[in-house]
Amino acid sequence: MYIITNTYLKRESERFIMLESLVVYVTVVEQRNFSRAAELLHLSQPGVSLQIRNLEKELGVKLMNRSPKWVKLTEAGELFYRRAKEMLNLYESVKLDLARLHDTVSGSLHIGASFTIGEYVLPRLFSSFAKQYPDVDMGMTIANSTEIVSALRENKIEVGLIEGSIEAADLQVVHFMKDELIIVAAENHPLSRTGAVEVGVLQDQIWVLRESGSGTRSFSNHFLAQAGLRMKRSYEINSSQGVKEAVANGLGISILSKWVVRREIETGKLIEIPVQGLSLERDFSIVRLTGHVPSRANEVFVERLVKLDSTFA
Repeated sequence: MYIITNTYLKRESERFIMLESLVVYVTVVEQRNFSRAAELLHLSQPGVSLQIRNLEKELGVKLMNRSPKWVKLTEAGELFYRRAKEMLNLYESVKLDLARLHDTVSGSLHIGASFTIGEYVLPRLFSSFAKQYPDVDMGMTIANSTEIVSALRENKIEVGLIEGSIEAADLQVVHFMKDELIIVAAENHPLSRTGAVEVGVLQDQIWVLRESGSGTRSFSNHFLAQAGLRMKRSYEINSSQGVKEAVANGLGISILSKWVVRREIETGKLIEIPVQGLSLERDFSIVRLTGHVPSRANEVFVERLVKLDSTFA
């Protein structure tokens, strides 16, 4: 027989409060700022400060030094951060195991995606996923690949989808789809009437490029350098839509994903310029923090991504 006393109930309540305090502490540490942490957690800044003070009182140590602009951990704070992360990951792991046991999918799903993926690949997946799992709170952030990786490291998103790949000790990378890129020009551009060209014909052309940090820009830079191509002039635009419109209006030529220009090619607004003996491909990649325990919703969504095949296009 079990006897539940007021003391027992108080301890259980304190355990729940402690879990909430761990989440607050870890968020403050990772954001290095009380205001940003409060915003992410939908709490008031005084409420966040109170949680930290209560933790320090409970533990009997000073965890951090803070000012209005910065947070610096003490030695005890560094140790407690590592252990707090372990405890929260373990808690999420248990929740995930229980969800698998009952085959339920709920919670939140916040994906960060680069422009090509976020604007042309993900919408259809999000729609079908939302219909099948209406209890999942869904959201998506679209930015260039560099910004998506930064958001992942700042814990603003749980999963990042980027163009190309990245190597870093703190990141786990899985390729989920091949992406074909093509060189495009306006229908009245001189190169649009030549058919397949030798790569040398692209010498001293005017190019319209995405901004630095974009996966498409990185691919374009690599291609131009590898082919030894000089640019007569280049223009930089920070969206694929802007690049398409500039090219269609005769500003220059560009390299873009087939996902981005498929409709414009079909309507004749843009013309593909094939290059003899050249195939331009890159990977679309799933990026997650090493050691992070995903929610059940994220786990199921990522499983869908890695099972995609060419028929999806």
